[in-house]
Amino acid sequence: MKAELLFHQRIDYDDGAIVEMVLWRVPSPVPPSVHGLKYSLFYGRPGVREVGYDNERGKGDHRHFQGTETAYAFTSVEQLMADFWSDVGTLRGSR
Repeated sequence: MKAELLFHQRIDYDDGAIVEMVLWRVPSPVPPSVHGLKYSLFYGRPGVREVGYDNERGKGDHRHFQGTETAYAFTSVEQLMADFWSDVGTLRGSR
């Protein structure tokens, strides 16, 4: 089985901010992740990542928030999206 693109969306805001979300089903987990998904969720501006969630090979599931990287406990796609949008909402405020 090859990787299968499950979801891809890009949102360009009037203020120059960008959200880009990509989710793949992969034939085997991306080590050290144990689930069968590869994902990258981004919020920021060209050249500046303010929020990011991804599972890079060798790092596993992790979160980037305003320059700080921390481990992320992946439980479900729904929770991943909720956490991402919560962070985006925190930074965007009422914009």
